[in-house]
Amino acid sequence: MEPRIPLAKAVTCQQPLLGQRLQPAAGRNNYKSHDTALIPPASSAPERRAFLPCSKRGQPPGPTRVMSFGLLRPGGRKLALESPTAVQASESGRDAFVATGQSTPGTVLHPEVQRLDLRSCDISDLALQHLCKCRKLKALNLKSSREHRNSITSEGIKAVASSCSDLHEISLKGCCNITDEGVLALALNCQLLKIIDLGGCLSITDMSLHALGKNCQFLQCVDFSTTQVSDSGVIALVSGPCAKQLEEINMGYCINLTDKAVEAVLTACPQICILLFHGCPLITDHSREVLEQLVGSRKLKQVTWSVY
Repeated sequence: MEPRIPLAKAVTCQQPLLGQRLQPAAGRNNYKSHDTALIPPASSAPERRAFLPCSKRGQPPGPTRVMSFGLLRPGGRKLALESPTAVQASESGRDAFVATGQSTPGTVLHPEVQRLDLRSCDISDLALQHLCKCRKLKALNLKSSREHRNSITSEGIKAVASSCSDLHEISLKGCCNITDEGVLALALNCQLLKIIDLGGCLSITDMSLHALGKNCQFLQCVDFSTTQVSDSGVIALVSGPCAKQLEEINMGYCINLTDKAVEAVLTACPQICILLFHGCPLITDHSREVLEQLVGSRKLKQVTWSVY
């Protein structure tokens, strides 16, 4: 039986990637301090990935040089292409990672691709429209590698949602021009969603959480940190059919949230194991009292909040 780690104050804590259990790490934050309860996770084997060989080894390295590469077809056959963008694919040919550089992913991706990582790419809504043929896509990472990504809007997300109804995971972290309209399209068309990261999407409001709570019954992990969400949105989310499945919620730096949001999550979500609400100035010690009452009966692995 794992020993319980008591609640303890910590000056800093690393925010977890959505869908992962992370341990706290040193760093700087803009708030005074927060309390952390953490049980370290068991290690998992890393996903197998490999770079496809480049036929032009004599060229000097650089992000814009032309490389020859291929995506593996299901039968093992490579599709040779010339492009300024390097593509990383798994041996099965179902995963793809597009490296830094401007790209049009639809021109190089096989329709069978299931996981696509575009976080380091300079892409726009036009590029996302080319994903319409990837109808088996299950995971899409559009997280900004910089502080913000301005080139993707709700129009691009609506194009993805209309074509990729099998999506299980999507990260839009830092895509600050995404609005409720894009999230609504995902909620209505991609009802198998389990993980969605809206952190830093500054225009997101309660409407998005209402739509996710109503339509996405399999939702397990959701990040809406640094958005305009209020108590009403959180209550709507955990009042939907996904409440029994939710395991991780990050609502840090949502300045409109109060103790009602925290209490709603802890009351309605029996599987919750990671709950982050640091940087929310309206949340008081009442939330801490509710946490202390439930910490013995819940398998909470990580909780963070600010102390003002």
